[in-house]
Amino acid sequence: MADYLVIVESPAKAKTIGKYLGKKYIVKASMGHVIDLPKSQMGVDIENNYVPKYITIRGKGPILKELKAAAKKVKKIYLAADPDREGEAIAWHLAHSLKIDENSNCRVVFNEITKQAIKDAFKTPRPINMDLVDAQQARRVLDRLVGYNISPLLWKKVKKGLSAGRVQSVAVKMIIDREKEVQSFVPEEYWSISATFKTGVESFEAKFHGLNNKKTELKSETEVNEVLKKLNDTFVVESVKKKERKRNPVLPFTTSSLQQEAARKLNFRAKKTMMIAQQLYEGIDLGKKEGTVGLITYMRTDSTRVSETAEKETAEYIVENYGKEYLPKDKRQVKKDKKAQDAHEAIRPTAVFKDPKTIKSFLSRDQLRLYKLIWERLVASQMAPAVLDTMSVDINNQGVIFRATGSKIKFPGFMKVYIEGNDDGKKEENRLLPNLEEGMTISKEEIEPNQHFTQPPPRYTEARLVKTLEDLGIGRPSTFAPTLDTIQRRGYVALEDKRFIPTELGEIVLELINEFFPEILNVEFTAKMESDLDSIEEGQTNWVKVIDHFYHDFEKNLKIAEEEMKEVEIKDEPAGEDCEQCGHEMVYKMGRYGKFMACSNFPNCRNTKAIVKEIGVKCPSCDDGNIVERKSKKRRTFFGCDNYPKCEFISWDKPIARPCPKCNEMLVEKKTKKGVHVQCTKCDYEEETN
Repeated sequence: MADYLVIVESPAKAKTIGKYLGKKYIVKASMGHVIDLPKSQMGVDIENNYVPKYITIRGKGPILKELKAAAKKVKKIYLAADPDREGEAIAWHLAHSLKIDENSNCRVVFNEITKQAIKDAFKTPRPINMDLVDAQQARRVLDRLVGYNISPLLWKKVKKGLSAGRVQSVAVKMIIDREKEVQSFVPEEYWSISATFKTGVESFEAKFHGLNNKKTELKSETEVNEVLKKLNDTFVVESVKKKERKRNPVLPFTTSSLQQEAARKLNFRAKKTMMIAQQLYEGIDLGKKEGTVGLITYMRTDSTRVSETAEKETAEYIVENYGKEYLPKDKRQVKKDKKAQDAHEAIRPTAVFKDPKTIKSFLSRDQLRLYKLIWERLVASQMAPAVLDTMSVDINNQGVIFRATGSKIKFPGFMKVYIEGNDDGKKEENRLLPNLEEGMTISKEEIEPNQHFTQPPPRYTEARLVKTLEDLGIGRPSTFAPTLDTIQRRGYVALEDKRFIPTELGEIVLELINEFFPEILNVEFTAKMESDLDSIEEGQTNWVKVIDHFYHDFEKNLKIAEEEMKEVEIKDEPAGEDCEQCGHEMVYKMGRYGKFMACSNFPNCRNTKAIVKEIGVKCPSCDDGNIVERKSKKRRTFFGCDNYPKCEFISWDKPIARPCPKCNEMLVEKKTKKGVHVQCTKCDYEEETN
């Protein structure tokens, strides 16, 4: 019979931990929370210091019964939920349900699920940290007071199924505000002049920089022509500047930076990133020799800190695989972010010698890709800076200055392993310049003026929105993915080409919240609430006082809203065609993935149709079809014939309305990481577009 009972959240975690602890321990899973606030009511006693009314979650009764039965058969119970506020709250609820003294050493925490980490954790159990519990309790109560008071109002005044929350409302506001910026944006014209020069057999590019050593902006074609008139055929190298520049590696992943980089490099949604990271943390079966092993440290963190043990192990790996010169000479000093709780380490591999190639066969494709990203980021963060030779050249012709810049990697350092992605998806390139010297005369090959227009600020991608929320101090590592998921499920925003656009419903709801509950949408107010929750966790603030301070004004606004908020009727927009099944008018609806057409006779008729967009190109496979833009089940854009299924033409690349000049076949726009170029579908003809 086992002497000890260990309770964790998931079966996968239980399986991994059980292997390390041995026969004296029995490890069971609570399957997350077993106790929580009721769904059917607010569950907060406002008149009695906001005391939460906890109940056993529906369906969790048998699990709790099983845990109680197991608890009676052992000498001691350890609560080993995740090492964060939510994990502490789960442990506290279990302690009360199983009649465990919360002040006894019943709580075990670990940042990674490895043999040594587990054994060390069980050597130093501690009491339940009530400051952590109170911080989590305060968040739940706060969200209940907001959600369970505003949501019924929205149900009554707008439509059923709506909700409001502190962080989600601010996120929707940010998306709507950005959309207003995009819609009101007025493009401004500007020009550039590109030049190609030649010295000997080598050609290189330069850009117009300015006049008489002053940087000059060109805003019209007239200004460009005035510059071009000044030029003669003599171009002289006026200055050559060579520098050696060091570039430091990026820090290991936090939850936010992992979600951003997984979106950029792997095209993962935030929810998917966290789901796969959870699998890697809880344990992967690496075969008979090792069994189930946790591959990464805890994935909800705002810290970039790495343990000394991990630093030493990574240094050994770097020396062994890349050489001593790839180790930094001095330890890098990193300033701690003031907003970071720094409760755990950064997200890193639990064992750096388990490189992606070694364990590839045990991982799914997505698990391998995410693990590789985390592994490379950690290894690169512990490597020496990259060293680049840079060169800047000014070329003068009658006071008109063209500037060329180039760089060459002198020593790759961390770049040998990993280079951080960017939101534009562009790869960095080495651009070398020929050996130029001051006073040298060079010849012109081509000078080309180009017209441009300023672009509106970009709509938020998931990655960009997560970064902005984090920068503003809104939400915490555990809240980003659920927030993005909620605002889409509620129909407040939709994703179009991987960027958020607000829906009419989102705009209506936000307008009502802004009118009656402006503090909910105030970025500074929401960030201050997060800071207050951190103060509760640190034992500096009483959670009841924080809630009371908020609710005092909120209650007044709630009474005004109940009396003055007007009902809003959201009319469906006619689609301009009739339902082919019942003859009623089709209308536009907004779903999770954007607009679609549905029959106005719903629920009697459930006919729906995707909205197709003609692109002005005739189908190359049939005589009378037109090419339309469609969406696949995975929301990927493709192009097909509107005569489908009669004609099964399909293309992932966008066809264009002119034939190939070489073979007369169809041309398509091919998107690459460098931009877009036009390419023939049959021959080798292609042309650059940007």
